[in-house]
Amino acid sequence: MAAGGVPRGRVTRSAKLGQYAAGQAVRGVGRRLTMIGRTDEARQVLAERSAMMKAQQIVAVLGSMKGSAMKLGQMASVLDLNFVPEAHREQFRQQLAALQDRAPAMPFPTMRKVIEDDLGPLARTFVEFDETSIAAASIGQVHRARLHDGRVVAVKVKYPGVERAVHADIGNLEFLSKMGKSMLPSLADTGVFDEVADNLRSELDYEREARTQHRVAQRYRGHPLITVPDSIGEYCTHNVLVTEYVDGQPFSHLQTLSAAERDHYGELIYRFYLGSLFTDNEFCGDPHPGNVLLAADGKLAFVDFGLYNEMDAAHVEFERSCLRAAAEGRAEDLYNAWVGRGIIDPDAQVTVEECMAYVWAVTGWHLLDEEVTITPEFATGALLLAADPRSSDFQGMHKQLLPPEHVFSRRADLFTFATLGQLRVTANWHQLAREWLYDEPPQTAIGATIAQWRATAGGSSDRPAR
Repeated sequence: MAAGGVPRGRVTRSAKLGQYAAGQAVRGVGRRLTMIGRTDEARQVLAERSAMMKAQQIVAVLGSMKGSAMKLGQMASVLDLNFVPEAHREQFRQQLAALQDRAPAMPFPTMRKVIEDDLGPLARTFVEFDETSIAAASIGQVHRARLHDGRVVAVKVKYPGVERAVHADIGNLEFLSKMGKSMLPSLADTGVFDEVADNLRSELDYEREARTQHRVAQRYRGHPLITVPDSIGEYCTHNVLVTEYVDGQPFSHLQTLSAAERDHYGELIYRFYLGSLFTDNEFCGDPHPGNVLLAADGKLAFVDFGLYNEMDAAHVEFERSCLRAAAEGRAEDLYNAWVGRGIIDPDAQVTVEECMAYVWAVTGWHLLDEEVTITPEFATGALLLAADPRSSDFQGMHKQLLPPEHVFSRRADLFTFATLGQLRVTANWHQLAREWLYDEPPQTAIGATIAQWRATAGGSSDRPAR
């Protein structure tokens, strides 16, 4: 155990999760025994108490471990958790949602040392510094502060020991593959694992993240509906990331809005996380509710660019062509493209029809030209169909290998879907997607507003040519 509280060693971190699982098994037996002879009402109360205790324990275990273990909890918080009794799933998810932006914070004296080791005495850089964190993420926690020039800033500080913890997770192949196989069975493939490992390492590089965030913030500067806080490069170091502060409400506030308002913000989430892949050849690989805020001016703010990915134009075009083939019902073309790309082994027992059905089951919400309401159950069903090797559906497809360069774009797709499910939003997603699949003009008021901004303000000057 590190002095700051983050378990670092491979054995320690694997053992901690193992001890938790064993403890759950023992407690499960004990709970079943307590049910004997109880009334139905008593059973319901005990079941609710057990579900809540389990959620609190998961938050405590994963939150204290930080790093990739906590990232697992953040992912789980957007899923429909069918291992919890249906009546208690929402309560369970709310507990896990604490890992999005309210995970257990570390004591400020511990974090202050990290800041001062990189920037010198706190008072030299900041005239005010709130010792209570405003968010706690998988790699670091965030504090509100004020610079001497008066700017209010968000200061993300890396947990001491978290780098060793993440590298321990990467080094422990068995531990990480067990975590990843529920989402990406092909993680066992060496190339895919290397891609995942590289992305986890890149999230530790705050200086890289600062450069990325600055570039994306410049791209969205003046945007009428979306804002990205800029990084402040002179104060960004290996362990400290200083950015503009967003005065806003968390994702949980968005969930309380009217259906029309949720649909409005859902379209913006879709455009930011998925449209950018096809318009800019880059995308954020970490969509989840903790990275979305409703700013005071009504714009939707996106934060956290540690898992931001650039993608080769040829790979983007491959994804575009496959989606178009599926949307147009060209099953043979889709199958041949996947065989040519090495996704499907031509000698495997995968048919043209199964390939097409799989794509529609997983990404059909992009392809169906009608309004679709996304719910948590719908989104989780698609994710499990895509990735769960235990699923009885698409067994042949589950044995195929996703090329490494497409791992995080598929992850972005699935977890954007899951995030939208938490808002229960409705749209004709295919009409939105046609803008970047077919280069068609926008059909929504939001799309028209953005197009006008790009035309009059120039939009991004570094967008790839189409």
